[in-house]
Amino acid sequence: MNDDMTHEPSDTTGPRRLTRTRDGRMITGVCSGAAAYFNVDPTLVRIGAAVVTILTSGAGILLYAAAVLLIPEEGKDVSIAQELINKQTSRN
Repeated sequence: MNDDMTHEPSDTTGPRRLTRTRDGRMITGVCSGAAAYFNVDPTLVRIGAAVVTILTSGAGILLYAAAVLLIPEEGKDVSIAQELINKQTSRN
């Protein structure tokens, strides 16, 4: 197997987490994060996302946007959505 194709998580001591990666991202890191999680090439995930978007007349864009909100960025414990919820509950 080619070393360029491996996407091993940097922290192998704990359970795997699906995160939006910083390394290899094109827009927000959703596809590269999913590729690292499933240990596949990011290009395959990006092509799959494009195919889903085309076949569902654009619903793939909504799924991508939801993933951006729900999947935490690499190095963070909570997602954007959880940060907003925490901010709102701390006000009350």
